[in-house]
Amino acid sequence: MKRLSKSRFTVLALIALLPSFLKRSCYRWFFGYKIGKRVRIGLSIIDARECTLADDVSIGHLNLIIRVQKLAIGDHVRIGFCNVIRGGDEVTLGRYSEIIRMNEINSIAEPEVVNPIDPRFLLGEGSIITTGHKIDFTDRVTIGRRSILGGRNSSLWTHNRQRTRPIEIGSFAYVGSEIRVAPGGSLPSRCIVGIGSVITSELTAEGFLIAGVPAKPVKELTEDDQFLIERKTRVDLPDDV
Repeated sequence: MKRLSKSRFTVLALIALLPSFLKRSCYRWFFGYKIGKRVRIGLSIIDARECTLADDVSIGHLNLIIRVQKLAIGDHVRIGFCNVIRGGDEVTLGRYSEIIRMNEINSIAEPEVVNPIDPRFLLGEGSIITTGHKIDFTDRVTIGRRSILGGRNSSLWTHNRQRTRPIEIGSFAYVGSEIRVAPGGSLPSRCIVGIGSVITSELTAEGFLIAGVPAKPVKELTEDDQFLIERKTRVDLPDDV
């Protein structure tokens, strides 16, 4: 996506100051955004070439979404406050997913790499990103259904100096605080990742506690553990998510 021009940014900043009902109309008229019913947008800037906000989306204050080629936000998605989403070919937030606060989700524009890249961030239905996490999606980052990037201050990086590799987190996974995922790292579905773990490879064994530096499966999850990761991530989550 081309650099955000001063005139476009000025118009977006002025729209951000408007009440939500006027904001929706301006986004439709001036930028062609597709916005559903009962969408609420706070004091935030949304800049995308293509933008679809489904019904009942809620976007809080002081969020900055800029230079995204295609933005697709499913119904009942909640974005809290002070989040940054920047760059990339596609950002898709699945139905009933949630990004809470102070997260940075960023794709490097025109990186100097020796391999093809796929700069997309895909957050599965009913999945949650909590607080203070940093996600680099210079290459593809996929998080499955009803997974939680929990706690604080985890980092997911898809690039090193001149090469990228995608990252994938399965469904029904719980990733704790201070986790590091290196380029090419992946987590299976139905796992729990212990605090401070470093994922450097593709892990495939489902149903385990994963921990360590580098991380590896260390203990099979009990029935109580399985119950916790399969609980609904939101009280309003429908049975079909």
